[in-house]
Amino acid sequence: MSIINTTIKSFKAKAFHQGKFVDVSDASVKGKWSIFFFYPADFTFVCPTELGDLADHYATLQSMGVEVYSVSTDTHFTHKAWHDASDTIKKINYPMIGDPTGTITRNFDVMIEEEGLALRGTFVVNPDGVIKLAEIHDNGIGRDAKELLRKVQAAQYVASHPGEVCPAKWTPGAATLAPSLDLVGKI
Repeated sequence: MSIINTTIKSFKAKAFHQGKFVDVSDASVKGKWSIFFFYPADFTFVCPTELGDLADHYATLQSMGVEVYSVSTDTHFTHKAWHDASDTIKKINYPMIGDPTGTITRNFDVMIEEEGLALRGTFVVNPDGVIKLAEIHDNGIGRDAKELLRKVQAAQYVASHPGEVCPAKWTPGAATLAPSLDLVGKI
């Protein structure tokens, strides 16, 4: 069964956010768009490039009403240590959730059980807590925050324009489609 259009499962966790440890739960993410951005581990190689790229687009996402949550199976203490040690990670202003028990990682079905680490999973969740986008990568393949931003824009557009869909490479202001019998075989 696909995770798309399912409601996120219940969780409670600690996150490192803007110099403090904060509580985050499934209840606290409802009411706004959210991105759950899973990665294998702190103090690694591809992960800081992705998290830094996402940090560079965070202000734009915030202006769209989107909160970002990075998640790994490290602790919130490890997130703080990494934040203090790395210039790339220092620029992160979004919550970094610690998931040492793997509960959240398993909830989103991205746990590598034999390693206790997460796959690179990206999930866009609507304000009702429903997963609208799921993308999972092998850990050797980094993600692009600019493309994620475009996908969030499309998800928000579709949510606010019932009966319309966004074609490939759609960007805000571009034409959308209204699926109908008239379009069958004509695209």
